[in-house]
Formats: sequence, C-alpha cells, structure tokens
Amino acid sequence: MLVSAPGKGRLTVWISPNHPLRSLFTDLVNKELPEREIAAYVANLLVDFTHVVHLYRIRDSRGKRLEEVGEMLVESNPLFDTGSFEREREVRKHIGDYTLFLTGLFPEYVAALPRRGLRLDSIIDYMKAGKESYRIVAAFDQFEYRRVAPLFRRLAEQFEYCVYGLNRVKSDLEMLREEQYQAWRRNLLSS
Repeated sequence: MLVSAPGKGRLTVWISPNHPLRSLFTDLVNKELPEREIAAYVANLLVDFTHVVHLYRIRDSRGKRLEEVGEMLVESNPLFDTGSFEREREVRKHIGDYTLFLTGLFPEYVAALPRRGLRLDSIIDYMKAGKESYRIVAAFDQFEYRRVAPLFRRLAEQFEYCVYGLNRVKSDLEMLREEQYQAWRRNLLSS
C-alpha cells in the first residue's frame, strides 16, 4: 500500500512493511547478496526507488531537481556553499544509492551515457562515483552515524558485487515477468 505524507516541505511516499513488493525485493536480493545487512539495505533501496520522488530527491539550492550524478557531485561539495557537512553526507549517500541502482538494474542506460553528447554524466564513472560516495558516507562515523558507518564502508568495498547482485535480480525479475506473461497467455488461449 502506498501512503503519501508530507516530509520536510516535500512529498514523501512510502510502502508499508507488509506490501508484497517489499517481500518480492527482499526475497530476490537475499538470494543474490548473502550478507544480510547489505541485502536488507539494497532491498529497501529498491522499494524506496520504486517512486520517482525518491529517485530524484536531491535538489539544488534553487529547488531544481538534480538528475545527473555530475550535478549531485557538485551539490555535495561543502566548499560550494551546499550548506553543511550534513548536506554532503545526505547527497553522497544518495549518489551511492542512485549509482548502485542504475548500474545494477539499468546497466544499458549507464553504458550509453558516453554516447549521449555534452551531458556531464557522459564523463562520470558511475562505479567510481558510487564507491567513493559510500566511502565518504562511511567517514561520517561519529555520534548518530556511528552505528551505520560500517555498513557504508562495506557497501563501498563490495560495490561491484552489489551491482552484480542487482544485475541478477534484474534477470530474475525479467524471468518472473515472462513466466507471468506465459501463464496469462495460456489462460487466455484456453478460454
């Protein structure tokens, strides 16, 4: 069940803990990524990014939605008046999540970026940007971030493995889609 609620001046959307989509992603990711804490994080990321509001949650100081990793990297730099180191952590976490999501589930999109012309992302290495961003998030290891810092360190260290796991999840989803299509087709043709 999708429920919308206001959050920090923006619309946020969440999927309830017992929603079948959450179960599907959890099962598929657990099959491909054996480390439970990383698998839980990645499954929750997939659920979170099912809504475009979360996929493009980072905005610049003017409120413009940032859709390119290059723009997000600029926004994350505390030297460019992004506000604070808290903002750097927030944006870097999103860059890690965003690049993991795209390279894992949409590698053909990422591979096509260099051919897309003068876009900033045509020269960004998504794997490197994702790993570096998770590494920076892990460096925030004091106070309220102390408990989660080790998770982000492991995400940085295992970034390629997580991408591979998501590639396999994508294949599993495509197989499930085909199986469902064939079942519907059989049912329709036998009617």
